[in-house]
Amino acid sequence: MPQLNPNPWFFIMLLSWFTFLLIIQPKITTFISTNNPSNKIHTPTKTAPWTWPWT
Repeated sequence: MPQLNPNPWFFIMLLSWFTFLLIIQPKITTFISTNNPSNKIHTPTKTAPWTWPWT
């Protein structure tokens, strides 16, 4: 069964992961901007109970 032979596929997997981690990932993270935390206090909104027309 050729699926059990890891000889070529293991190298391809390692090469693809190293390519992602060393080349592609730093280029992608430069485009992602992080949101700075704000000091705004979150106040919960008050909701009115729903009045069902058939009750």
